[in-house]
Amino acid sequence: MLGTILIVILVLMLLGVLPTWSHSRSWGYAPSGTIGLILVILIVLVLTGRL
Repeated sequence: MLGTILIVILVLMLLGVLPTWSHSRSWGYAPSGTIGLILVILIVLVLTGRL
């Protein structure tokens, strides 16, 4: 249950930092890349049963 909630929150954060909106256009891809990496790690941990 906790893993599902974390994944949903991270997906929403990933959508929030994509550089398509005007408030985050100057940030580049660094925030979405970092959150994407965290999301991939969490997905792997959930699928292996360690989270």
